[in-house]
Amino acid sequence: MEKIYDIVIVGAGPAGMTAAIYAVRANMQVLLLDRLAPGGQMVNTNEIENYTGAGKLSGAELAIKMFEHTQELGVEFDYKTVVDIKDGNPLKTITCEEDGTVYKARAVILATGTVPRRLGVPGEDSWAANGISWCAICDGAQYRDKEVVVIGGGNSAVEESIYLAGICTKLTIVTLFDLTADPKACDQLRRMPNVTIYPYQEVLEFTGTDRLTGVRFKSTQEDATERQVPCDGVFEYIGFQASSQAFARLGIVDRTGCIQADARMRTSVPGIFGAGDITVKHLRQIVTACADGAVAANSAAAYVESLK
Repeated sequence: MEKIYDIVIVGAGPAGMTAAIYAVRANMQVLLLDRLAPGGQMVNTNEIENYTGAGKLSGAELAIKMFEHTQELGVEFDYKTVVDIKDGNPLKTITCEEDGTVYKARAVILATGTVPRRLGVPGEDSWAANGISWCAICDGAQYRDKEVVVIGGGNSAVEESIYLAGICTKLTIVTLFDLTADPKACDQLRRMPNVTIYPYQEVLEFTGTDRLTGVRFKSTQEDATERQVPCDGVFEYIGFQASSQAFARLGIVDRTGCIQADARMRTSVPGIFGAGDITVKHLRQIVTACADGAVAANSAAAYVESLK
């Protein structure tokens, strides 16, 4: 007999894992799916200092703690790439890439998060994952005592730049605007002696023949000065794109690809809920993702009970 889950949660970041914890505690039959290791973008964060009660720790450490919590409560987890979600009456169908696996559920919580945005300039595809990275904690160590360029000026760019400046001989930051991260972090970065910041710049090209050798950019101000900075590696932090391809046809995403959900994390499709960075929201942080997950699980459990 085909197993029917009460709630299938797609995405095992902080929103998805929190949703799983709340859902299983509500006596729901829960399945948590993710194509990658649990933790989402949190895994790629070098240091977290603003998650209440945790003090300072790495994103990977917090991800492990959250996942262990789900396993202590008996949450079923599987590595699957969800490629399609269909709304049925009343069951939802979740289709996965691996062997065409199909799951049935009374409710679905979508917590698929985001992926790094790319610049789309010449040389980017050539050196992606071979000189250009989107994760300093993953790839930063290979640039110890080398020259690195960081693209971006937001929280991720500044926080990762502080980490990279501690291991690189020279760090150059190129940003379309000025630094827009937390002022304390910006001040710390500016004080580091091996850091040069170029604000109001447009990246034109990543250069190199056999390997990445530099970044070419120009000022967006009236002088339009063009520069080329030599480097051994580049890290891009220019925002993220919503991971909503698998459920774009449900009619619940806006023009940016994010889910439109109400205060109870309900979408316009009954039994489909959103949570975390994939939703339309003002602040994307671990703590807000966890809050979304708790609310979504509570709403989904109430929906499932109404069906029974």
